[in-house]
Parts: sequence; structure tokens; C-alpha cells
Amino acid sequence: MNPSISRLLEIMRALRDPQSGCAWDREQTLESIVPHTLEEAYEVAEAIGSGESDRIRDELGDLLFQVVFLSRIAEERGLFNFDDVARGIADKLVRRHPHVFKEREGLSAEEQTRAWEAFKAEERLASGDKGVLDGVARSLPALTRAVKLGKRAARVNFDWPDASGMRIKLDEELAEFEATLSEKEGIDRQHDELGDLLFVIANWARHLRLDPEAALRGSNQKFERRFALMERLAAAAGTSLLDLDLDAWERLWQQAKAAERSRET
Repeated sequence: MNPSISRLLEIMRALRDPQSGCAWDREQTLESIVPHTLEEAYEVAEAIGSGESDRIRDELGDLLFQVVFLSRIAEERGLFNFDDVARGIADKLVRRHPHVFKEREGLSAEEQTRAWEAFKAEERLASGDKGVLDGVARSLPALTRAVKLGKRAARVNFDWPDASGMRIKLDEELAEFEATLSEKEGIDRQHDELGDLLFVIANWARHLRLDPEAALRGSNQKFERRFALMERLAAAAGTSLLDLDLDAWERLWQQAKAAERSRET
């Protein structure tokens, strides 16, 4: 085994040692670690977005530690260990890539994607998942899960033929949502129609080959940057944010947008 991996596994064993380990680490369970694992995965995505190699490396290390942590807890329960996890994913990758490891036939990227999905479908059937939508993790971010559900349904041709059909559906869902507002329907009904609207937006993005989760993450970051700049502009003018009216906010927003675009050019 790689010396760095061996060292990491030994550190994990020491942290979980019943007598000399860390009290916090000893108390953790598979369930309690899940939120930390999700957080670390998001931090990897953010680090990649930053383009900073040192930060990406560090965040990948944090995510790897989550795998080691969960594997150690499972080993203590007699379920499996880190070697089993590594062996399992290695076997799966070889099994799903016969064109690389067995048949050696040249496949295009599109053909490889279809083959990959076919292998996954066979594995889901073998594991007892019979429904088309079975196995799409409920813990995924909602936009990402909406896209995955749409992709699964498309395999049995439950889908719009192209993005234009989704665009028409988007107008329909927007009208239905707006109707719940104008007619002052209950919050549950409004939530229901808003969810339908977001689901269609996510799958419209899928048809356009865009990632709605990444797009929204980028817009969040852009909003943070521009708002922080507006705060600095207001402070430089000696203005309290609470004293700004809508017109003043709009002027600051346009200044922030213009400043950001000037830096990009």
C-alpha cells in the first residue's frame, strides 16, 4: 500500500482508539459524519472553481479523510474496511470499461457514455433496484437530483425531444406558479408549483447541456462579490446601508457590475 495512505489509515486508527484517541472522533458514527462529508465535497467544488492548486489539493485531502473516517467506523462494526472500498471501486471501473481493459475496441465519448449507463443499469437490477428512478440518492442537492431524475426518465423516452419543448413547458409552469400568487392560494400550493417550475428549469438546462447546480453556485458567488463591493462603495461615500433607498441600491449595483466587468476585460 502507498506509504501516505498507510500513514493516514494509522492516524485514523489512533484517533478512534478507545483509550488514547480523540474524544470527538471516538463519538462519531456513520450517520454523524454524513454532513461533514457533504460539506467537504462542496468545498472541493469551490476550491476547483477558485483555480488555486494548493487549495484544491488540501480540500481533496479533507474529502479523502472522510472516506477513511467512514471506512474505519465500518471496519469497527465488522462491515468492511478501506481496502474493501478501494478494491470495490477498482473492480467496478474495470467492469464498466471493457473497451479499455478487455475488448480494447475504440469507442467515441458518446458510445462510452451509453455503455457506462447500460452497465450501471445492469448493476442496479442485480442489487434489487427495479424502477427506472430507483437509486437516485435523495441526499443530492435538489437541482442536481432533478437533472438525474430527468436523465433516468429520458432512458425510457419520457422526455421532451429537444430544448424548445422544455422552453414551452417552462412558460406553462411559470404561469401556473404565478396563478397561485395572484389567487392567493395556500403556501403548500405555492411551494408545489414553485418546485415544478424549478424542476423544469433544471431539465431545460440538461437539454442545453448546462449544469444548473454549477450555474447557480456561480451566480451565488457573483452576488456575494457584487454585494461586498456595494458595501465598500457605500462605506467610501459615508453612507449607511440602512439609509439607502431602492434607487440608491440600483445605482450601487450598476457600479458594482461595471467595476467587475472592467476587471474582466
